[in-house]
Amino acid sequence: MKKLCLALGLSLMFGLGSSASAQTDQSLQQIKDKGEIKIGLMIDFPPYASAGAGNKPDGYDAEVAKMLADYLKVKMVPVVTTGPNRIPYLLTDKADVLVASLAITPEREKQVQFSNPYSAASMVLLGPKNIEINEPADFTKYKIGVPRASTTDIGVMKIAPEGTDIRRFDDDASALQAMIVGQVDVAGTSTVIASEVQKRHPEKFEIQYVINEQVMAITMKQDRPELLAAVNDFIKEKVADGSLDQAFQKWLGTPIPDSVRAPSN
Repeated sequence: MKKLCLALGLSLMFGLGSSASAQTDQSLQQIKDKGEIKIGLMIDFPPYASAGAGNKPDGYDAEVAKMLADYLKVKMVPVVTTGPNRIPYLLTDKADVLVASLAITPEREKQVQFSNPYSAASMVLLGPKNIEINEPADFTKYKIGVPRASTTDIGVMKIAPEGTDIRRFDDDASALQAMIVGQVDVAGTSTVIASEVQKRHPEKFEIQYVINEQVMAITMKQDRPELLAAVNDFIKEKVADGSLDQAFQKWLGTPIPDSVRAPSN
């Protein structure tokens, strides 16, 4: 009797485990059954993400998102997000995945699941040419604006000395505008966005300090193994056939980084 109970118990346990596993694996099939995928995209991070015709998402991220929907043979439903609400939108099922310039960090990996990288960017401090930042110790001399909860925010926090005046804004555009009008002295952003600001304001601003390079990944809820595998297969195929490199060069003017061509994980 004890052996029978044990056998039944094990059978039930493994049966429940298999059922739970199968349930978590339904995300990809549900997307295919619906015939559409809700993709979270930003519109305030050009040229990765900007507002196109009719205020619809445009840029590198939007092009990658459309490629992903085509690869899965479903319709893309764009869901406009901001930097701070990207992960909340995902966790509350407003989006199935994010193609929203979300960098991989240990803190975020506790909440969500990342694909292999599809993009990368260096995070920098941009400021007027009449100031000078050579090392983190210089941060305390200036007011630093960053997009709230962004990788720039995290990167600055990691190296900033105690007493650094860090001011947080809703997005890159707001932090940069605050720098342009003198509300803050320098602003944290990507090299690509910094380049756009420098073009609009010739000879006025320069990169004062390189914080780090961040790789960005397509993001989904945790425990989505089938969806993760499909997304990684998509990235692998589009790297191999040159589609991602072509899109990256179109929008950013440079070849796709090696961290995307040959991811370390």
